[in-house]
Amino acid sequence: MIDRVELQASVPQEMHGSRLDQVAARLFPQYSRSRLQEWIKAGALSVDGKQCRPRDKVSVGASVQIDAHLESEVAWQGQDIALDVVYEDDTILVVNKPAGLVVHPAAGHAQGTLVNALLSHAPELSLLPRAGIVHRLDMDTSGLLVVARTLPAHHHLVEQLQARTVKREYCALVIGAMTGGGTVDAPMGRHPRQRKKMAVTAVGGKPAITHYRLAQRFGHHSCITVNLETGRTHQIRVHMSHRHYPLIGDPLYGGRPRIPKGASDLLVDTLRHFSRQALHARSLGFIHPESGEQVQFECPLPDDIVNLIAVLEAEDPPFARDTALY
Repeated sequence: MIDRVELQASVPQEMHGSRLDQVAARLFPQYSRSRLQEWIKAGALSVDGKQCRPRDKVSVGASVQIDAHLESEVAWQGQDIALDVVYEDDTILVVNKPAGLVVHPAAGHAQGTLVNALLSHAPELSLLPRAGIVHRLDMDTSGLLVVARTLPAHHHLVEQLQARTVKREYCALVIGAMTGGGTVDAPMGRHPRQRKKMAVTAVGGKPAITHYRLAQRFGHHSCITVNLETGRTHQIRVHMSHRHYPLIGDPLYGGRPRIPKGASDLLVDTLRHFSRQALHARSLGFIHPESGEQVQFECPLPDDIVNLIAVLEAEDPPFARDTALY
């Protein structure tokens, strides 16, 4: 996708003597800083018709002009893949990602990803960093994601994530009968030996905080509601395993399926064939980048998790039940 960009703006009084790249970012916030830098270096962004360097100072009243081709930020292509859109407007998209769908193209998943589906649904996303996606879910985690449709919205959402004001709530089913909720405040980083895994680590780890509460307790398992304060890779999976309550169906952090003594054939079969971590992002809240209002989105539990809960309930009637999950 390539378009022509022809814009002009004057340097305001308050930016007199500032660097050109800083002035350009202020005058043209709809474009990323890296793109503006490229245009300056290529001469496509000039001052009073003259090519300058990004660090050159500019004067009040000078005319900053862009005459450039607007090329895609990403090389990925759109694909006609079913997309469950929960909400959309001119600024954002909220989608319900199914389990098994990779978010970004990568080695081994060059196509058939959420990004490919989004680019087909909204081609303008190709002009945004990472196709507008500001946070991610693991391939086998289902649930809600917000996607920016404009660069200002992208900046706004990223700032909210960095400020930890985005509210993310998950439903998870774990191994072990909990007696109550709690908080895991344990820094995380790359596993020192197994590089595909994350781990709780005090050396070089980044802050990671997970809050959880008990929704249902069965004989040998629990259904919990989890709220993230930070958003580290695999955070819920790592933190719950760290607390010795690994997620059902998570071979990376939970090992082989654990079958309770005396389990029925139905429960044995269900646990052995539950083929992904039992984790669903069911609620997402944030400030709308354009309206400034707090918005909240929810989506129901997927069929596989509903079925898993039903089997656990039939085997061991719950000691506690949170009806808000249904």
